[in-house]
Amino acid sequence: MKRMSRLLTIMLTVIVFAACGQNQETSETGRSNAGTQHPPAGADGAEAALVWTAPDGWVEEPPESAIRMAQYRLPRIEGDIEDAVAAVFHFRGAGGTVDANLNRWYGQFVQPDGRPSVEAAKVEKTEHNGLKQTTVDLSGTFRQSTTPMGPVSAEKPKYRMLAGVIETPSGPWFIKITGPEKTVAHWQESFYDFMASVEPAP
Repeated sequence: MKRMSRLLTIMLTVIVFAACGQNQETSETGRSNAGTQHPPAGADGAEAALVWTAPDGWVEEPPESAIRMAQYRLPRIEGDIEDAVAAVFHFRGAGGTVDANLNRWYGQFVQPDGRPSVEAAKVEKTEHNGLKQTTVDLSGTFRQSTTPMGPVSAEKPKYRMLAGVIETPSGPWFIKITGPEKTVAHWQESFYDFMASVEPAP
């Protein structure tokens, strides 16, 4: 009788551990898969004011700085030497107006014909899931910096940016893709899919 009781205890223990392991594996896979909705990778629960669906093909990476709520690598197409990078930013109740951020982004590009980048930029305003959005599409020589307001560290010709400002009660959120023109063009549709998926966290 004691032997049978011991066997039952062992069997139940094995079943419990197996179930826990299965749940853990599902959770870890859910965080890493593209195409699944999730809160920002770099935020705690109080900061996760938005959720979104990462498009297929976007490779999630650890954010390079504390102001990046999430970061993705967009693989290059044949002929380009660099991948594009998508980053989601939030500045905790700050961040400036929509126009101030657009002007800052214009200043990060130089046009081959010398005209102001504001004249070359394509700006659209829309609304998704109750959130006002402004998007900008701009190409030229990208004056890259290591921080949003830092000095220029490199100049990259034939670059393109797709960026968006999402207005929320807790302040603006930003999504910004930069990379070689052809690679960014390849991921253009997925950028707008991303923007359409953004919604307030439940």
